[in-house]
Amino acid sequence: MKKTEIVQPCFCLRKTPFGPVAVLWSVYGGGPKIQRVVLPETGFSVQKITKTVFPDLVSASCTEVDAVADQIAAFLNGDDICFTLDMVRLDLCTKFQQKVLRAEHGIPRGRVSTYQRIARHIGNAKGARAVGTALAKNPFPIIIPCHRAVRSDGALGGYQGGLEMKRALLKMEGVYFDSFDRVITKGFFY
Repeated sequence: MKKTEIVQPCFCLRKTPFGPVAVLWSVYGGGPKIQRVVLPETGFSVQKITKTVFPDLVSASCTEVDAVADQIAAFLNGDDICFTLDMVRLDLCTKFQQKVLRAEHGIPRGRVSTYQRIARHIGNAKGARAVGTALAKNPFPIIIPCHRAVRSDGALGGYQGGLEMKRALLKMEGVYFDSFDRVITKGFFY
């Protein structure tokens, strides 16, 4: 049986142009692993959300978590950052969600895909709604760029940080919108 490490869950904050972002982490498998990234939402404080949902959190960091948190802040400031999945606890997600998140992670900067195309890509052609749900519950936004998934008609769909943030992130990556606020693309990814 695999030994599970129980260590006090921690968080660190980074200031970004969108507001503070919290990175929740703990030690697992011999090293620090990210359990969740909390984005700012209109009308909600990241600090209040993290303390309400995770009351045992303590403010702490380490070199590895600081590096990822700094990359998240740099990304939200417009830098072209390509994240790895080495530090995230994908094992906390269902097998289906892991497939969806890995597919989403594969969408390059400046490109978008649709929930339907991602569903087909992972072998579940009728699973567009399930893909949308899996992305809505993405515990690692920014690291896994769920802002790059849109509806089949090019409309934004949803986003944990709100539609203004999703639109801003896509624009930052060079994605354009038409007068109906749908993405303009020469072709969807996947």
